[in-house]
Amino acid sequence: MDRLYRTLGALAGLLALSACLVTPGAFESSLDIRADRSFAFAYKGEILASDMGKSGLAGGGPSTDDTQDDAEAAPTLMQIAARDEDFSDAVADGADKGDEAQMLAIAAALTKEKGFRSARYMGNRKFEIDYAMTGKLTHAFLFPFNIDAQIILPFVAVELRGDDRVRVKAPGFANGFDKSQGPAGMGNGAGDEAAKALNGRFTLTTDADIVSQNQEEGAQTTPQGKRIIWTISPLTSDAPAATLRVKP
Repeated sequence: MDRLYRTLGALAGLLALSACLVTPGAFESSLDIRADRSFAFAYKGEILASDMGKSGLAGGGPSTDDTQDDAEAAPTLMQIAARDEDFSDAVADGADKGDEAQMLAIAAALTKEKGFRSARYMGNRKFEIDYAMTGKLTHAFLFPFNIDAQIILPFVAVELRGDDRVRVKAPGFANGFDKSQGPAGMGNGAGDEAAKALNGRFTLTTDADIVSQNQEEGAQTTPQGKRIIWTISPLTSDAPAATLRVKP
């Protein structure tokens, strides 16, 4: 899991060093969770970086009970990004040459990270990302996330609940979060533009028992188990969510 932290740290560096709110654009994302707690996550598509200015980088926000243990058990992702010399050097070189060069440097640095099969800067603060990660759910998985910055909204979060339950929620794949605080409470219109760009599909597959889920058409039966598909658009207000029962 050290490689996973390093990968997410690099993406967190994109947020911090560029003073950006990162949100999905057009995308295809999937999450497979097996009853034995093995998982595979993928995100392919656009990531949009909205300029928030330096004031959006204030850290030290309140932690929830669900994330506190993870925050204490491992270094913050911002600290990990800062220790990555290749990433820091690339971003620093780009910063001296302006926003466009900095974005190109960030994309180049991300392509070296575990999980990023490709990362291309397309201009106008838009990145094309092909990301995939596998592992074991021994603790929470979030993509992307930095606990020090309140501006960051995780696209997908997987939390362990008790001994045998896993909760999946994708707040980044909806426009229903509270606009009076957090990422959309920016006061500069960036949140509205990000909301309009949201367009994709999130697929959850599992052979574990589904305790609950919020897709009104329910789960489909496949040879690999159950499959739930959420179609995401600017009108999506409820974040995709499901709770699974896995092996203790």
